[in-house]
Amino acid sequence: MSLFNRIQDAASSMTKGSKRKSVGQEGNQLPRQSEDGPIVGEDDETSVLDQEQGNIIQSMISQLRIGMDLQRISFPTFVLEPRSMLERITDFMSHPELVFGAESIESPEERFIRVLSYYLSGWHIKPKGVKKPYNPILGEIFRCTYQYPDGTRGFYVAEQVSHHPPISAYFYISPHNKIRIAGELRPKSRFLGNSVSTIMDGENRLYMFGRPNDGEYVLELPNMYARGILFGSMVFELGDTTACKCAATSQSCNVEFKTKGYFSGSYNQITGKLKSGPTEIGSIEGTWSNEFSYKDAKTGEKRILFNAKSKTKDVVQKTVRPESEQDPNESRRLWSKLTTAIGNKDMEAAQSAKSEVEDGQRDLAKEREAKGTPFVPRFFEFKNGLWIAKIQMIENPDEMVAATEKWMWAPATS
Repeated sequence: MSLFNRIQDAASSMTKGSKRKSVGQEGNQLPRQSEDGPIVGEDDETSVLDQEQGNIIQSMISQLRIGMDLQRISFPTFVLEPRSMLERITDFMSHPELVFGAESIESPEERFIRVLSYYLSGWHIKPKGVKKPYNPILGEIFRCTYQYPDGTRGFYVAEQVSHHPPISAYFYISPHNKIRIAGELRPKSRFLGNSVSTIMDGENRLYMFGRPNDGEYVLELPNMYARGILFGSMVFELGDTTACKCAATSQSCNVEFKTKGYFSGSYNQITGKLKSGPTEIGSIEGTWSNEFSYKDAKTGEKRILFNAKSKTKDVVQKTVRPESEQDPNESRRLWSKLTTAIGNKDMEAAQSAKSEVEDGQRDLAKEREAKGTPFVPRFFEFKNGLWIAKIQMIENPDEMVAATEKWMWAPATS
């Protein structure tokens, strides 16, 4: 029997209400959802696919072939995480306190370690089970602000700047904390049989205003894998090796996100060797979902860099304007009907709401084509191979805050 036929048989068995477990151990606390999105947690989950969900999965499989690009495949709404990818990117901004003040550290090695800690800290926030955020439509935006305990603020703007291929550009700044983070995601998903891989092309670029000579810290993103989507245990994993570096100070680390083997290993492991130039100065190890530490190569001293459970209380919730005050293309307002339907477990209403947004996008594309007017992103522009925010940097923090607010909340021009 071919692999494709076995997959179809497995999908058919789902219509009988088979139970599916995700990564974790029995008895642990499940991650929970808040109004602002997922709360930390990593643990056991059992979900049941009913008759209708099983039929939808079987229908979807009939569209698939091994190695197929999944961009044009419509996923069933019950596998969706109820927020847009543009909002999910804010998970990267969950622990900026790990890098706040790093510009005052004299040692370039220690500054780099602080940046690595920030980079690895955002992955532990994840939705319950194996879920996929909404695919942003062209021109969709997400905006939010952060109010930190010391009175300083952070600002975040993201925009879908391309649809084919999909590209999400984002920009974060906290002027008084002297940090700017920018980047873009260019995901490419593939069907692999009993799993789906998402190649996360793109990068985070972090800049410290207090250390201009450091230039940008460039942080690549790990690839994502959804295992057991058709049969077996449902598991979300990060995998492969990412390059993190600061070229100006010659600091680098290749971080390996390890996937669990069939017969050995454990979930969510990370390892990496830190180098200053060609010299190894230390290593990191642990799990991205819980705790990781640094070991000094010279002294053998080991210290914990991050513990998710102890840091949960430090996550500052983002502030998003009410939907009634948002633009029509702003994520939460745009997908409001879909999010409500998912919350109500109304799959028929969810599919209708999803189709309404996607059909609207196609209509706008046809209208632009008929008029001969290309799409122009509102907040970002393409320069020197990168998507850059359309805002000038100002040295004075108070003036930068004012300029950022004016820029991100300015009314859209037609």
